[in-house]
Amino acid sequence: MERKIKLKSLNSYITCLICHGYLIDATTVIECLHTFCKSCLVKHLEENNTCPTCLIIIHQSHPLNYISFDRTMQDIVYKLVPNLQEDELNRERDFYKERNLPNPKDIQQAHDNDENMDKINEEKHQESDYHRQDEQVNVCLECSSNNLKHLKRRFIRCSSQATITHLKKFVAKKVLNGMEKYRDIDILCNDELLGKDHTLKFVYVTRWRFKEPPLRLQYRPRIDL
Repeated sequence: MERKIKLKSLNSYITCLICHGYLIDATTVIECLHTFCKSCLVKHLEENNTCPTCLIIIHQSHPLNYISFDRTMQDIVYKLVPNLQEDELNRERDFYKERNLPNPKDIQQAHDNDENMDKINEEKHQESDYHRQDEQVNVCLECSSNNLKHLKRRFIRCSSQATITHLKKFVAKKVLNGMEKYRDIDILCNDELLGKDHTLKFVYVTRWRFKEPPLRLQYRPRIDL
């Protein structure tokens, strides 16, 4: 059975002792772990070097260096108090707007958005580089049947993560004039039929490890076994 707790019973834990409002930009004194609104604490420390709650000396000359934003506490406050975060953001925007000043949080948000966009663009670029950054394998594709055309260029260089299916599609496009006909092609190595999901790295390591490159593969019309 869930037990409901009234918000006012938690107020002493989530309010600022200086302004008596809910914590905004919760900032904690490292020495004693008492927490206040950032603006309230900074203003207090302009003329004092002690904690407003326990009066412990934070630092003789640079108390601002010994306080820290408490993200966990602020997240708790925003979760407990309905609409507090939205209302505070609106008040802050109105404050800067009335004074024709840029809102620092909007600037930070725009900066974060730019960074996220740069990251997305970088990921897209990496995805569109056709695996050029992968380990590469030199392959020689030879026709082992008189019923298929020979490739004009037998030697290719491709990603070690390419699969036999990729090679079958390549061969089908070149010799059968249609990539969709790749199921009509078999690929072999040392006269052994290769599985469609084998990567070239797997084939190289298991069938060609002690031989000189390039990896020599053969293609032929599919034979139903």
